[in-house]
Amino acid sequence: MKIAIACDWLSSYNGAERCIESFVNLYPDSQLYTLVDFLQNRDFIQNKSTHTSFIQNLPLARKYFRYYLPLFPYAIENFDLSRYDIILSSSHSVAKNILTHSLQTHVCYCHTPMRYAWDLYFEYINQTNPLVKNILKLVLHKIRIWDVVGANRVDYFIANSHFISNRIKKIYNKPSKVIYPPVDVDKFEYCDKKEDYYITVSRLVPYKRVDLIIQAFNQTNKKLIVVGQGEMLDELKSIANSNIEFSGYVPHKQMVQLLKKAKGFVFAALEDFGISVVEALACATPVIALNKGGTKESVIPSVGVLFDKQDPQDLLDAINRFEKIEWDYPHIRNYALSFDRKVFEAKIKEFIDNISYTTSS
Repeated sequence: MKIAIACDWLSSYNGAERCIESFVNLYPDSQLYTLVDFLQNRDFIQNKSTHTSFIQNLPLARKYFRYYLPLFPYAIENFDLSRYDIILSSSHSVAKNILTHSLQTHVCYCHTPMRYAWDLYFEYINQTNPLVKNILKLVLHKIRIWDVVGANRVDYFIANSHFISNRIKKIYNKPSKVIYPPVDVDKFEYCDKKEDYYITVSRLVPYKRVDLIIQAFNQTNKKLIVVGQGEMLDELKSIANSNIEFSGYVPHKQMVQLLKKAKGFVFAALEDFGISVVEALACATPVIALNKGGTKESVIPSVGVLFDKQDPQDLLDAINRFEKIEWDYPHIRNYALSFDRKVFEAKIKEFIDNISYTTSS
């Protein structure tokens, strides 16, 4: 079976790229297609060359390729994948809309339907420069129509959580199988000697709600370490009390040291899945997280505490409940192993093998 892997773009290494890494591990002879490829470190795709679209060569594309959004539908549909038997796409934007013919099978691992066109549409629009807001509204209106049409090109959807599976059903009216994304558990160290501080690791952008975490900890004398960088860094520093420490970007080894010694990991965002939560669990660090989205599925009572509302008082109540629990650290680590990359790859391979057998029969 000839397999092509398609993804939206390659510019950094985040959650979607972890999945592509596994797809390449499973199918090393596959070809990789993407709108743009501006990777510096190519180890995770085994230094593969990629097939890119014309957007790769447009002016300022390296920094501003997302501004070419109106061209994304045309660009993704210009890839000729007709010689492949199976197309395996990793999509949170347009990769799922790649063109296929009736003798091909398209499996889409969907991280989410396009956020800025659907669930977060009004948030993006309200943050947009007023001079271009009406143009963007028209563009996204057209893209929503195209996006729903494109969903019919997918033969099988795989969702990264039940939360996203529900979104796929709501927007595309398509069923999906849930396979949680890969976490490299072996890159995080077990530790049962915890120190007296909490930690959060996040991009410092509005929807991550680190401001909420800071507002809650401002009402305590408990130490909180905030790891990450982003547009809200200065604003968050300005509202934080002296018990809150900002570490900025830290290398992986240093982050692991901070994670494994923390008494708890705090997470307040509504996320599709939330890989950083499971990375904390891999260090045997219990979690305090929002009882919505992906963390509602990954955080069970024996590994963490959930809070229902994105509200400082609700989070404070969760912290108080958290501190009354004696945590079973070996159990937390063992639970994290259920999200390991090997588990993900085995489930993806089984899924592809089953549909290959069905197709060939």
